[in-house]
Amino acid sequence: MITQVRLATGNAGKAAELARLLGCNVVPVEDWDPPVEDGSTFLANARIKALAGVHRHPGEWVVADDSGIEVDALAGAPGIQSARFGGADLDDPGRVTALLSAVADSDGRRARFRCVLVAIGPDGQELSADGTLEGSLAVAPRGANGFGYDPILIPQGETRTCAELSADEKNAISHRGAAARALRHQLGL
Repeated sequence: MITQVRLATGNAGKAAELARLLGCNVVPVEDWDPPVEDGSTFLANARIKALAGVHRHPGEWVVADDSGIEVDALAGAPGIQSARFGGADLDDPGRVTALLSAVADSDGRRARFRCVLVAIGPDGQELSADGTLEGSLAVAPRGANGFGYDPILIPQGETRTCAELSADEKNAISHRGAAARALRHQLGL
């Protein structure tokens, strides 16, 4: 039985969130030095990070995620470039502003959050799961919860943005929550 996994991140908050979603102890990889994410898909980049984590902690289960926002009016962009959209020097509010500016003249506001999780076991077994949260873009940021693009994605069937939802409400419908539930099932947790 798996009681602990390593998460390929240095972010303790992300590890705590995934621990709630997976239902086991999740610990960040020690002295995490993120690898270059040069894959062309969320799956490829999550796998790159998971393999880097396995290198640091052989013999343990290591999980990595890659996630972002896909906007139909931008042909699926920013996608795997979500964390760098608009330039490497931008923070979350700057990227939100850049994305809203990029779709300002578009009628299409359909968008989605995507998350892919990859788990690699002590014996090299590899599992993956993905989750999607369909929605649309708000005209302006709203809400103070969450991070990243949460203030501008309105989940399908909702009037509030992800940043206006409570953590429990968001976890119940989120892309990361869906991927974690699918991975949890595969891991037998």
